[in-house]
Amino acid sequence: MFLNITLLFLLAGIPYYIYFQKTKQLSHEGIFLLTFFLFLSGIILAYFFPHEKSDTLIVVALLGSLYAIYKAVKTTNLYKFSYYMFFINAPLLMMFNLKQTLLYSISLLVTLIGIYCIAKHYERSYGSANYHSITGTTLATPNAGLFLSIYLITLALYPPFPNAILFFNNILLSDVNLLWFAVITTVFFGNFFLAMRVMATTVFGKKNPIIHYLDLRSKDKLIHYL
Repeated sequence: MFLNITLLFLLAGIPYYIYFQKTKQLSHEGIFLLTFFLFLSGIILAYFFPHEKSDTLIVVALLGSLYAIYKAVKTTNLYKFSYYMFFINAPLLMMFNLKQTLLYSISLLVTLIGIYCIAKHYERSYGSANYHSITGTTLATPNAGLFLSIYLITLALYPPFPNAILFFNNILLSDVNLLWFAVITTVFFGNFFLAMRVMATTVFGKKNPIIHYLDLRSKDKLIHYL
């Protein structure tokens, strides 16, 4: 039980909800980096210390996931969007054993690091990681638009991208019950609708005439290609 509580603390954003959300002691970028570190620590801990799942704590993580979906809908900041996506996926990782979720967890980490890098580009180019007014990036900044589209489509669990393949593979290997339905439904539709919402807002549409658009630099493109 102690290990399950620790995993809940590391994966489901408990430090954020009980402290950092209220105190504002870290920037949104800092919270993302801390969340990334805690999430990675949870994966490593689960790898070295196998555990039995706790339905009670999965329900707690599920409630946190629903709240994170609500918070993600209200934000237009890519940093905040990214760390909310970690919290949304937490009940899935707590419900399945690590053998099933390890590759999905790694794929999620890589995808959200990609969005983090796009957020850094937005902050450097436009003064903040807010994407609300940065519309039509496919036309205005084709490289940034392309990579952000790939990350968002991956998050939305579209095949044949790895998140989708690994997500549905977990489903096929698991036992079905009422909690399973609740977790799968929440995580799937949370990932899908939030990713598509961001894509519709910033990737598509017309260019904003008052914005001076800047595309990715050469070294940034290299990072994204990798």
